Amino acid sequence: MSAYDFDLFVIGAGSGGVRAARMSAGYGAKTAVAEEYRIGGTCVIRGCVPKKLFVYASRLGEAIDDAAGFGWSVTDKSFDWSTLVANKDREIDRLSGIYARNLERAGVETIQDRAVLEDRNTVRLVNEDRTVRARTILVATGARPFVPDVPGAEHAITSNEAFHLEALPERLVVVGGGYIAVEFAGLFEGLGVDVTLLYRGPQILRGFDDDLRDGLAEEMRKRGVDVRVNADVAEIAKEDDGSYRIACKDGDRLHTDLVMYATGRVPYTRDLGLEAAGVDLGWNGHVVVDDYSKSSVDNIYAVGDVTDRVNLTPVAIHEGAAFAETVFNDRPTPVDHDAIPTAVFSEPEIGTVGIAEADAREKFRQVDIYKSRFRPMKHTLSGRDEMMLMKLIVDGESGRVLGCHILGPDAAEIVQALAVAIRMGATKADLDATMALHPSAAEELVTMREKWTPPQAEAAE
Repeated sequence: MSAYDFDLFVIGAGSGGVRAARMSAGYGAKTAVAEEYRIGGTCVIRGCVPKKLFVYASRLGEAIDDAAGFGWSVTDKSFDWSTLVANKDREIDRLSGIYARNLERAGVETIQDRAVLEDRNTVRLVNEDRTVRARTILVATGARPFVPDVPGAEHAITSNEAFHLEALPERLVVVGGGYIAVEFAGLFEGLGVDVTLLYRGPQILRGFDDDLRDGLAEEMRKRGVDVRVNADVAEIAKEDDGSYRIACKDGDRLHTDLVMYATGRVPYTRDLGLEAAGVDLGWNGHVVVDDYSKSSVDNIYAVGDVTDRVNLTPVAIHEGAAFAETVFNDRPTPVDHDAIPTAVFSEPEIGTVGIAEADAREKFRQVDIYKSRFRPMKHTLSGRDEMMLMKLIVDGESGRVLGCHILGPDAAEIVQALAVAIRMGATKADLDATMALHPSAAEELVTMREKWTPPQAEAAE
Protein backbone atom coordinates (compact mmCIF):
# COMPACT_ATOMS: atom_id res chain seq x y z
CA MET A 1 0.00 0.00 0.00
CA SER A 2 1.31 3.43 -0.96
CA ALA A 3 2.41 5.84 1.77
CA TYR A 4 0.71 8.60 -0.17
CA ASP A 5 -2.98 9.38 -0.68
CA PHE A 6 -2.25 11.18 -3.96
CA ASP A 7 0.46 11.36 -6.57
CA LEU A 8 -0.31 15.08 -6.94
CA PHE A 9 -2.05 17.53 -4.65
CA VAL A 10 -2.76 20.95 -6.11
CA ILE A 11 -3.46 23.91 -3.83
CA GLY A 12 -5.59 26.38 -5.79
CA ALA A 13 -8.16 25.73 -8.52
CA GLY A 14 -7.41 28.70 -10.74
CA SER A 15 -6.40 28.55 -14.37
CA GLY A 16 -2.89 27.20 -13.77
CA GLY A 17 -3.84 24.71 -11.08
CA VAL A 18 -6.79 23.33 -13.01
CA ARG A 19 -4.74 22.84 -16.18
CA ALA A 20 -1.97 21.09 -14.26
CA ALA A 21 -4.44 18.86 -12.39
CA ARG A 22 -6.37 17.79 -15.49
CA MET A 23 -3.28 17.05 -17.55
CA SER A 24 -1.54 15.21 -14.71
CA ALA A 25 -4.61 13.06 -14.12
CA GLY A 26 -4.65 12.33 -17.84
CA TYR A 27 -1.10 11.01 -17.53
CA GLY A 28 -2.22 8.60 -14.83
CA ALA A 29 -1.49 10.56 -11.67
CA LYS A 30 -3.95 10.22 -8.81
CA THR A 31 -4.74 13.89 -8.36
CA ALA A 32 -6.64 16.15 -5.98
CA VAL A 33 -7.12 19.92 -6.01
CA ALA A 34 -8.18 22.05 -3.05
CA GLU A 35 -9.83 25.44 -3.44
CA GLU A 36 -10.91 27.63 -0.54
CA TYR A 37 -13.06 30.07 -2.53
CA ARG A 38 -14.55 29.18 -5.93
CA ILE A 39 -13.29 26.95 -8.71
CA GLY A 40 -11.94 29.02 -11.57
CA GLY A 41 -9.61 31.33 -9.69
CA THR A 42 -9.17 35.07 -9.97
CA CYS A 43 -9.41 35.27 -13.77
CA VAL A 44 -12.76 33.55 -14.05
CA ILE A 45 -14.38 34.64 -10.78
CA ARG A 46 -13.19 38.19 -10.11
CA GLY A 47 -10.64 39.12 -12.70
CA CYS A 48 -10.22 38.96 -16.47
CA VAL A 49 -13.60 37.50 -17.41
CA PRO A 50 -16.00 39.69 -15.37
CA LYS A 51 -13.76 42.69 -16.09
CA LYS A 52 -14.04 42.13 -19.84
CA LEU A 53 -17.83 41.79 -19.54
CA PHE A 54 -17.93 45.14 -17.74
CA VAL A 55 -15.70 46.65 -20.43
CA TYR A 56 -18.15 45.48 -23.11
CA ALA A 57 -20.98 47.10 -21.14
CA SER A 58 -19.10 50.39 -20.84
CA ARG A 59 -18.41 50.53 -24.59
CA LEU A 60 -22.04 50.17 -25.58
CA GLY A 61 -22.93 53.63 -24.31
CA GLU A 62 -20.24 55.12 -26.51
CA ALA A 63 -21.48 53.05 -29.46
CA ILE A 64 -24.96 54.48 -28.98
CA ASP A 65 -23.52 57.99 -29.06
CA ASP A 66 -21.50 57.20 -32.19
CA ALA A 67 -24.52 55.74 -33.98
CA ALA A 68 -25.91 59.16 -34.90
CA GLY A 69 -23.09 59.74 -37.38
CA PHE A 70 -24.17 56.58 -39.22
CA GLY A 71 -27.82 57.56 -39.49
CA TRP A 72 -29.19 55.85 -36.39
CA SER A 73 -31.44 57.64 -33.95
CA VAL A 74 -31.53 56.39 -30.36
CA THR A 75 -33.94 58.33 -28.21
CA ASP A 76 -33.93 56.39 -24.93
CA LYS A 77 -30.43 55.72 -23.62
CA SER A 78 -30.42 54.25 -20.12
CA PHE A 79 -28.34 51.80 -18.12
CA ASP A 80 -29.19 49.49 -15.21
CA TRP A 81 -26.24 48.41 -13.07
CA SER A 82 -28.12 45.65 -11.23
CA THR A 83 -29.01 43.94 -14.52
CA LEU A 84 -25.36 43.92 -15.60
CA VAL A 85 -24.20 42.51 -12.25
CA ALA A 86 -26.86 39.79 -12.26
CA ASN A 87 -26.08 38.74 -15.82
CA LYS A 88 -22.35 38.76 -15.04
CA ASP A 89 -22.90 36.57 -11.98
CA ARG A 90 -24.91 34.10 -14.01
CA GLU A 91 -22.12 33.79 -16.58
CA ILE A 92 -19.44 33.39 -13.88
CA ASP A 93 -21.51 30.63 -12.25
CA ARG A 94 -21.72 28.89 -15.62
CA LEU A 95 -17.97 29.10 -16.21
CA SER A 96 -17.11 27.95 -12.69
CA GLY A 97 -19.40 24.98 -13.22
CA ILE A 98 -17.61 24.10 -16.45
CA TYR A 99 -14.26 24.14 -14.65
CA ALA A 100 -15.65 21.85 -11.93
CA ARG A 101 -17.12 19.41 -14.44
CA ASN A 102 -13.89 19.31 -16.44
CA LEU A 103 -11.98 18.36 -13.29
CA GLU A 104 -14.51 15.65 -12.49
CA ARG A 105 -14.38 14.23 -16.02
CA ALA A 106 -10.59 14.12 -15.80
CA GLY A 107 -10.82 12.06 -12.61
CA VAL A 108 -9.52 14.80 -10.31
CA GLU A 109 -10.86 14.86 -6.75
CA THR A 110 -12.00 18.39 -5.90
CA ILE A 111 -11.92 19.49 -2.27
CA GLN A 112 -13.66 22.71 -1.28
CA ASP A 113 -11.41 23.69 1.61
CA ARG A 114 -8.38 25.71 2.60
CA ALA A 115 -5.22 23.63 2.35
CA VAL A 116 -1.96 24.36 4.19
CA LEU A 117 1.31 22.47 4.31
CA GLU A 118 2.47 20.72 7.47
CA ASP A 119 5.60 19.37 5.84
CA ARG A 120 6.88 18.65 2.34
CA ASN A 121 4.39 15.82 1.78
CA THR A 122 1.56 16.52 4.23
CA VAL A 123 -1.37 18.84 3.58
CA ARG A 124 -3.88 19.84 6.23
CA LEU A 125 -7.45 20.56 5.13
CA VAL A 126 -8.41 23.26 7.60
CA ASN A 127 -12.20 23.03 7.67
CA GLU A 128 -12.31 19.25 7.55
CA ASP A 129 -9.46 19.11 10.11
CA ARG A 130 -7.75 16.18 8.45
CA THR A 131 -4.50 15.60 6.67
CA VAL A 132 -3.59 13.94 3.38
CA ARG A 133 -0.21 12.98 1.99
CA ALA A 134 0.99 13.54 -1.54
CA ARG A 135 4.12 12.56 -3.42
CA THR A 136 4.14 15.87 -5.33
CA ILE A 137 2.56 19.17 -4.33
CA LEU A 138 1.77 22.06 -6.66
CA VAL A 139 1.09 25.52 -5.26
CA ALA A 140 -1.19 27.55 -7.55
CA THR A 141 -2.80 30.02 -5.18
CA GLY A 142 -2.38 33.13 -7.33
CA ALA A 143 -2.20 36.62 -5.89
CA ARG A 144 -4.34 39.04 -3.91
CA PRO A 145 -4.83 42.82 -4.16
CA PHE A 146 -2.24 44.93 -2.39
CA VAL A 147 -3.35 48.03 -0.48
CA PRO A 148 -0.63 50.35 0.90
CA ASP A 149 -0.54 51.24 4.58
CA VAL A 150 -2.24 54.62 4.26
CA PRO A 151 -4.39 56.11 7.03
CA GLY A 152 -8.02 55.41 6.12
CA ALA A 153 -7.18 52.78 3.49
CA GLU A 154 -9.65 50.44 5.17
CA HIS A 155 -12.42 52.59 3.68
CA ALA A 156 -11.36 51.71 0.12
CA ILE A 157 -12.43 48.79 -2.04
CA THR A 158 -10.28 46.74 -4.43
CA SER A 159 -11.07 45.09 -7.75
CA ASN A 160 -12.47 42.13 -5.77
CA GLU A 161 -15.33 44.21 -4.39
CA ALA A 162 -15.82 46.32 -7.54
CA PHE A 163 -17.67 43.45 -9.21
CA HIS A 164 -20.33 43.35 -6.50
CA LEU A 165 -21.24 46.97 -5.75
CA GLU A 166 -24.90 47.39 -4.83
CA ALA A 167 -25.07 50.60 -6.85
CA LEU A 168 -22.82 52.71 -9.06
CA PRO A 169 -21.30 55.73 -7.30
CA GLU A 170 -21.65 59.15 -8.86
CA ARG A 171 -17.97 59.86 -8.17
CA LEU A 172 -15.06 57.41 -7.97
CA VAL A 173 -11.37 57.84 -7.23
CA VAL A 174 -9.13 55.05 -8.49
CA VAL A 175 -5.69 54.93 -6.88
CA GLY A 176 -3.02 53.31 -9.04
CA GLY A 177 -1.53 53.49 -12.50
CA GLY A 178 -1.22 49.90 -13.68
CA TYR A 179 -3.43 47.98 -16.07
CA ILE A 180 -6.09 47.19 -13.43
CA ALA A 181 -6.35 50.86 -12.46
CA VAL A 182 -6.69 52.21 -15.99
CA GLU A 183 -9.12 49.47 -17.00
CA PHE A 184 -11.50 50.13 -14.12
CA ALA A 185 -11.17 53.89 -14.53
CA GLY A 186 -12.17 53.57 -18.18
CA LEU A 187 -15.04 51.15 -17.70
CA PHE A 188 -16.61 53.08 -14.82
CA GLU A 189 -16.31 56.31 -16.80
CA GLY A 190 -18.06 54.55 -19.69
CA LEU A 191 -20.89 53.60 -17.33
CA GLY A 192 -21.46 57.23 -16.41
CA VAL A 193 -19.32 57.62 -13.28
CA ASP A 194 -17.24 60.75 -12.69
CA VAL A 195 -13.76 59.18 -12.38
CA THR A 196 -10.48 60.54 -11.08
CA LEU A 197 -7.31 58.44 -11.40
CA LEU A 198 -4.49 59.16 -8.96
CA TYR A 199 -1.04 57.75 -9.66
CA ARG A 200 2.07 58.56 -7.65
CA GLY A 201 4.46 58.12 -10.60
CA PRO A 202 5.17 60.52 -13.48
CA GLN A 203 3.06 58.56 -16.02
CA ILE A 204 0.57 55.67 -15.96
CA LEU A 205 1.39 52.09 -17.08
CA ARG A 206 4.98 51.87 -15.89
CA GLY A 207 6.85 49.25 -17.91
CA PHE A 208 4.89 49.77 -21.13
CA ASP A 209 6.22 51.60 -24.17
CA ASP A 210 6.31 55.35 -23.53
CA ASP A 211 4.24 56.20 -26.61
CA LEU A 212 1.48 53.90 -25.34
CA ARG A 213 1.63 55.46 -21.88
CA ASP A 214 1.43 59.03 -23.17
CA GLY A 215 -1.18 58.18 -25.78
CA LEU A 216 -3.51 56.41 -23.38
CA ALA A 217 -3.28 59.16 -20.79
CA GLU A 218 -4.25 61.71 -23.45
CA GLU A 219 -7.17 59.63 -24.72
CA MET A 220 -8.45 58.93 -21.20
CA ARG A 221 -8.51 62.64 -20.46
CA LYS A 222 -10.41 63.27 -23.69
CA ARG A 223 -13.07 60.85 -22.49
CA GLY A 224 -13.44 62.66 -19.20
CA VAL A 225 -11.24 60.68 -16.80
CA ASP A 226 -9.32 63.11 -14.59
CA VAL A 227 -5.86 61.51 -14.78
CA ARG A 228 -3.53 62.97 -12.16
CA VAL A 229 0.09 61.82 -12.00
CA ASN A 230 2.65 62.53 -9.27
CA ALA A 231 -0.33 62.31 -6.93
CA ASP A 232 0.38 60.27 -3.79
CA VAL A 233 -2.45 59.67 -1.31
CA ALA A 234 -1.65 60.70 2.27
CA GLU A 235 -4.99 60.00 3.96
CA ILE A 236 -8.59 58.93 3.34
CA ALA A 237 -11.26 60.22 5.71
CA LYS A 238 -14.92 59.21 5.83
CA GLU A 239 -17.45 62.03 6.05
CA ASP A 240 -20.68 62.01 8.04
CA ASP A 241 -22.75 61.64 4.85
CA GLY A 242 -20.86 58.48 3.84
CA SER A 243 -18.65 60.16 1.25
CA TYR A 244 -14.86 60.35 1.45
CA ARG A 245 -12.28 63.08 1.50
CA ILE A 246 -8.83 62.30 0.12
CA ALA A 247 -5.74 64.26 1.05
CA CYS A 248 -2.70 63.98 -1.22
CA LYS A 249 0.88 64.57 -0.14
CA ASP A 250 1.15 67.61 -2.42
CA GLY A 251 -1.71 69.28 -0.57
CA ASP A 252 -4.42 68.48 -3.13
CA ARG A 253 -7.86 67.54 -1.78
CA LEU A 254 -10.62 65.46 -3.41
CA HIS A 255 -14.18 64.61 -2.42
CA THR A 256 -15.68 61.35 -3.70
CA ASP A 257 -18.34 58.72 -3.11
CA LEU A 258 -16.04 55.70 -3.42
CA VAL A 259 -12.31 54.98 -3.37
CA MET A 260 -10.82 51.99 -5.19
CA TYR A 261 -7.25 50.86 -4.72
CA ALA A 262 -5.61 49.20 -7.73
CA THR A 263 -2.00 49.36 -6.61
CA GLY A 264 -0.86 45.93 -7.67
CA ARG A 265 -1.16 42.39 -6.38
CA VAL A 266 1.04 40.24 -4.13
CA PRO A 267 1.51 36.46 -4.19
CA TYR A 268 -0.98 34.63 -1.99
CA THR A 269 1.41 32.62 0.19
CA ARG A 270 0.64 33.92 3.66
CA ASP A 271 -0.08 31.19 6.24
CA LEU A 272 0.14 28.36 3.70
CA GLY A 273 2.87 26.60 5.67
CA LEU A 274 5.42 26.97 2.89
CA GLU A 275 8.23 28.06 5.19
CA ALA A 276 7.56 25.10 7.48
CA ALA A 277 7.94 22.81 4.48
CA GLY A 278 11.28 24.42 3.63
CA VAL A 279 10.14 26.36 0.57
CA ASP A 280 12.16 29.50 -0.19
CA LEU A 281 10.09 32.65 -0.67
CA GLY A 282 11.14 35.82 -2.48
CA TRP A 283 11.08 39.48 -1.49
CA ASN A 284 7.29 39.85 -1.76
CA GLY A 285 6.39 36.35 -0.63
CA HIS A 286 6.50 34.69 -4.04
CA VAL A 287 7.58 31.07 -4.40
CA VAL A 288 11.06 30.98 -5.89
CA VAL A 289 11.15 28.41 -8.72
CA ASP A 290 13.47 27.23 -11.47
CA ASP A 291 12.76 27.01 -15.21
CA TYR A 292 10.65 23.90 -14.59
CA SER A 293 8.56 25.56 -11.84
CA LYS A 294 10.29 23.54 -9.10
CA SER A 295 10.74 25.23 -5.72
CA SER A 296 13.69 24.82 -3.36
CA VAL A 297 12.02 21.58 -2.18
CA ASP A 298 12.32 18.98 -4.93
CA ASN A 299 8.74 17.64 -4.72
CA ILE A 300 7.01 21.03 -4.34
CA TYR A 301 6.29 23.08 -7.45
CA ALA A 302 4.47 26.35 -8.10
CA VAL A 303 2.86 27.97 -11.15
CA GLY A 304 1.04 31.20 -11.92
CA ASP A 305 0.99 34.53 -10.11
CA VAL A 306 2.19 32.95 -6.86
CA THR A 307 5.64 32.74 -8.50
CA ASP A 308 5.57 36.41 -9.62
CA ARG A 309 7.17 35.69 -12.98
CA VAL A 310 4.77 36.93 -15.66
CA ASN A 311 1.40 37.42 -14.01
CA LEU A 312 -1.02 36.63 -16.82
CA THR A 313 -3.67 33.91 -17.04
CA PRO A 314 -2.40 32.30 -20.27
CA VAL A 315 1.08 32.16 -18.72
CA ALA A 316 -0.28 30.32 -15.66
CA ILE A 317 -2.06 27.86 -17.94
CA HIS A 318 1.11 27.29 -19.97
CA GLU A 319 3.17 26.84 -16.79
CA GLY A 320 0.62 24.32 -15.48
CA ALA A 321 0.81 22.35 -18.71
CA ALA A 322 4.62 22.42 -18.71
CA PHE A 323 4.62 21.16 -15.11
CA ALA A 324 2.42 18.19 -16.03
CA GLU A 325 4.62 17.35 -19.01
CA THR A 326 7.75 17.57 -16.89
CA VAL A 327 6.63 15.63 -13.81
CA PHE A 328 4.07 13.14 -15.08
CA ASN A 329 4.84 12.65 -18.77
CA ASP A 330 8.63 12.33 -18.56
CA ARG A 331 9.05 15.23 -20.98
CA PRO A 332 10.97 18.02 -19.25
CA THR A 333 9.46 21.26 -20.50
CA PRO A 334 10.90 24.62 -19.41
CA VAL A 335 8.69 27.67 -19.71
CA ASP A 336 9.75 30.38 -22.15
CA HIS A 337 8.55 33.78 -20.96
CA ASP A 338 9.81 35.75 -23.98
CA ALA A 339 7.59 37.56 -26.51
CA ILE A 340 4.37 37.20 -24.51
CA PRO A 341 1.51 39.25 -25.98
CA THR A 342 -0.65 41.14 -23.53
CA ALA A 343 -3.53 43.59 -23.57
CA VAL A 344 -4.86 46.41 -21.46
CA PHE A 345 -8.61 46.70 -21.89
CA SER A 346 -8.57 50.41 -21.31
CA GLU A 347 -10.43 52.99 -23.39
CA PRO A 348 -9.02 52.83 -26.00
CA GLU A 349 -7.40 49.44 -25.53
CA ILE A 350 -3.76 48.46 -25.77
CA GLY A 351 -2.20 45.40 -27.39
CA THR A 352 1.52 44.84 -27.08
CA VAL A 353 4.14 42.15 -27.67
CA GLY A 354 7.91 42.25 -27.43
CA ILE A 355 10.04 44.97 -25.89
CA ALA A 356 9.50 48.70 -25.54
CA GLU A 357 11.57 51.29 -27.37
CA ALA A 358 13.53 52.36 -24.28
CA ASP A 359 14.50 48.77 -23.50
CA ALA A 360 15.44 48.10 -27.11
CA ARG A 361 17.78 51.09 -27.20
CA GLU A 362 19.58 49.72 -24.12
CA LYS A 363 19.99 46.21 -25.53
CA PHE A 364 20.65 46.75 -29.26
CA ARG A 365 23.26 48.85 -31.04
CA GLN A 366 20.88 50.12 -33.72
CA VAL A 367 17.11 50.41 -33.31
CA ASP A 368 14.72 51.50 -36.04
CA ILE A 369 11.27 52.81 -35.15
CA TYR A 370 8.24 52.77 -37.41
CA LYS A 371 5.04 54.32 -36.18
CA SER A 372 1.78 55.71 -37.42
CA ARG A 373 -0.81 57.81 -35.65
CA PHE A 374 -4.15 58.22 -37.33
CA ARG A 375 -7.87 58.57 -36.83
CA PRO A 376 -9.70 55.21 -36.98
CA MET A 377 -11.98 55.00 -39.99
CA LYS A 378 -15.05 54.53 -37.81
CA HIS A 379 -14.59 57.95 -36.26
CA THR A 380 -14.58 59.78 -39.57
CA LEU A 381 -18.37 59.50 -39.34
CA SER A 382 -18.89 59.19 -35.59
CA GLY A 383 -17.08 62.47 -35.09
CA ARG A 384 -15.27 61.17 -32.03
CA ASP A 385 -11.91 62.79 -31.31
CA GLU A 386 -9.77 59.67 -30.95
CA MET A 387 -6.40 58.74 -32.41
CA MET A 388 -4.94 55.29 -32.98
CA LEU A 389 -1.24 54.48 -32.60
CA MET A 390 0.73 51.65 -34.21
CA LYS A 391 4.42 51.21 -33.53
CA LEU A 392 7.07 48.69 -34.56
CA ILE A 393 10.45 48.29 -32.85
CA VAL A 394 13.05 46.80 -35.22
CA ASP A 395 16.63 45.66 -34.76
CA GLY A 396 18.41 47.93 -37.22
CA GLU A 397 21.16 45.39 -37.91
CA SER A 398 19.19 42.17 -38.48
CA GLY A 399 15.85 43.69 -39.42
CA ARG A 400 14.07 41.46 -36.89
CA VAL A 401 10.89 42.88 -35.35
CA LEU A 402 11.51 43.23 -31.61
CA GLY A 403 8.18 44.66 -30.55
CA CYS A 404 4.77 45.80 -31.67
CA HIS A 405 2.67 48.27 -29.70
CA ILE A 406 -0.87 49.32 -30.58
CA LEU A 407 -3.31 51.74 -28.99
CA GLY A 408 -6.81 51.72 -30.41
CA PRO A 409 -9.85 49.62 -31.29
CA ASP A 410 -9.21 45.85 -31.52
CA ALA A 411 -5.57 46.29 -30.50
CA ALA A 412 -5.57 43.02 -28.57
CA GLU A 413 -6.93 41.00 -31.49
CA ILE A 414 -4.37 42.45 -33.89
CA VAL A 415 -1.41 41.86 -31.58
CA GLN A 416 -2.38 38.27 -30.83
CA ALA A 417 -2.04 37.42 -34.52
CA LEU A 418 1.22 39.34 -34.98
CA ALA A 419 2.72 37.73 -31.87
CA VAL A 420 3.05 34.45 -33.77
CA ALA A 421 5.15 36.12 -36.47
CA ILE A 422 7.33 37.96 -33.96
CA ARG A 423 7.97 34.77 -32.00
CA MET A 424 9.02 33.06 -35.25
CA GLY A 425 11.57 35.82 -35.90
CA ALA A 426 9.74 37.87 -38.51
CA THR A 427 11.65 40.76 -40.01
CA LYS A 428 10.48 44.16 -41.17
CA ALA A 429 11.06 42.90 -44.71
CA ASP A 430 8.64 40.03 -44.04
CA LEU A 431 5.97 42.52 -43.02
CA ASP A 432 6.72 44.70 -46.05
CA ALA A 433 6.29 41.68 -48.33
CA THR A 434 2.88 40.86 -46.84
CA MET A 435 -0.15 42.06 -48.78
CA ALA A 436 -2.27 44.60 -46.94
CA LEU A 437 -5.88 43.88 -46.02
CA HIS A 438 -7.85 46.99 -46.96
CA PRO A 439 -9.61 48.80 -45.45
CA SER A 440 -8.40 47.86 -41.99
CA ALA A 441 -6.38 49.45 -39.24
CA ALA A 442 -4.02 46.47 -39.13
CA GLU A 443 -2.82 47.12 -42.69
CA GLU A 444 -0.68 49.92 -41.24
CA LEU A 445 1.63 47.23 -39.86
CA VAL A 446 2.59 46.11 -43.37
CA THR A 447 2.54 49.49 -45.09
CA MET A 448 4.75 51.61 -42.80
CA ARG A 449 7.90 52.32 -44.82
CA GLU A 450 9.58 55.40 -43.39
CA LYS A 451 11.63 55.21 -40.22
CA TRP A 452 10.55 57.55 -37.49
CA THR A 453 13.09 60.20 -36.56
CA PRO A 454 12.97 61.77 -33.08
CA PRO A 455 12.37 65.54 -33.12
CA GLN A 456 15.77 66.25 -31.53
CA ALA A 457 17.48 64.27 -34.29
CA GLU A 458 15.61 66.26 -36.93
CA ALA A 459 16.74 69.49 -35.28
CA ALA A 460 20.37 68.32 -35.23
CA GLU A 461 20.26 67.63 -38.93
